[in-house]
Amino acid sequence: MEMIKQLREMTGAGMVDCKKALDEAGNDLQKAVEILRKKGIAKAAKRTDRETNEGVVKMGVNETGDEGYIFELTSETDFVSRNEKFQSFADEAMKLALSARPETAEAFLALPMADSTIKESLEILSGTIGEKMEIRRFGRLQGATLAAYSHLGGKLGVLIALDKPGKEELAVELAMQIAAANPKYIESSQVDASELAKEREIYREQLLKEGKPETMVDKILEGKVSKYYGEVCLIEQEFIKDDKKKVKDLLGDTKVLGFFRFSL
Repeated sequence: MEMIKQLREMTGAGMVDCKKALDEAGNDLQKAVEILRKKGIAKAAKRTDRETNEGVVKMGVNETGDEGYIFELTSETDFVSRNEKFQSFADEAMKLALSARPETAEAFLALPMADSTIKESLEILSGTIGEKMEIRRFGRLQGATLAAYSHLGGKLGVLIALDKPGKEELAVELAMQIAAANPKYIESSQVDASELAKEREIYREQLLKEGKPETMVDKILEGKVSKYYGEVCLIEQEFIKDDKKKVKDLLGDTKVLGFFRFSL
């Protein structure tokens, strides 16, 4: 363990990578450093303080349409995000997710890829191309109907799940709504109590500064809260294709089970 710790301090590489390198090098520390450098792992690890604000959002839904995945693969520059190897890695990682069905980001990163894992393969790719890369966010949804929507050349992606089968067209419409209107919640009951209390307090102070009578403030306040729900809650939003309707008018007895919206 002491040698692994030393190697980690020297290279910044992960524990698993260091153990493998030491085994391959017969516990020769310098050879292990060389192995990690050749694989690009040590080089990549030194980039941990760099920003990764470019990349691609990948979404995928299984063949039966009842389970889907979304993840954000990032790089430092847009040039690299359009690199064929970068894009191929994202495609392959999504195929593995749909096949292996990981439930968490940790399980996803640990999936076997080539002769290592998704996490290790990304570190190697990072060293090969010469930029820091990350799988920054990951999401999984299950439901009777799922839809994925990609926008802005893969810079923005939405995954949504509904509770009724055969609702593909509705699911796509809702995914487009989420992409455009960026709701934080599905419905008002999900709004964080402290967030709502903060908004109420801000509105109250604004109204009092405007000179509104104290007796009228509470009534006006409820209208402002309703408007706030219409901004942050999906089903309370105006439908982007017809502002005379709210999203909940489209749903009928269909429920939104969940959604993810990742944007770079």
